[in-house]
Amino acid sequence: MRTHLYRVSGVDLTQIAGLGALSVLVILSEVGLDASQFPTVKHFVSWLGLCPGSRITGGKVKSSKTRRVVNRAANAFRMAAQTLSRSQSALGAFYRRMKARLGGPKAITATAHKIARIFYHIWSKGDAYVDPGVDAYEQKYRERTFIQLQRKAQSLGFDLVPKPDIAECVSQ
Repeated sequence: MRTHLYRVSGVDLTQIAGLGALSVLVILSEVGLDASQFPTVKHFVSWLGLCPGSRITGGKVKSSKTRRVVNRAANAFRMAAQTLSRSQSALGAFYRRMKARLGGPKAITATAHKIARIFYHIWSKGDAYVDPGVDAYEQKYRERTFIQLQRKAQSLGFDLVPKPDIAECVSQ
């Protein structure tokens, strides 16, 4: 089945964590093989109904809920996101972090949005997907958090100094 998908789309879309052969077939049956019908990735995820809404009036945000869409491709992306709860991939780590912060339903939508963006880039450009893994994702997350904390400390007039490792203290 995998070789058939590879020949049809030009790239193996099942390499994306959470997407199996059946999910890819459902998505491709809905969107087709021609990616040019969606000018950008933003158009694609908006058509799927996986991006946050922006109902603003008078400068006040009234709602940022996703729109309700009856779309089998969007359901396939949501199901793929739900399967990542125990996955040892970068997308699995993203899902678990979002679930702890936002709760289950919003985490599924956020992860489905991320999977759809990856799918679009592979589908339109024909590049191969390589999962960086949980460790690489966690390392980048720590780096981003550290930089944010440094900026916050500087804005308050403090210097943030990293704590030395226990191994360095024992060896001295």
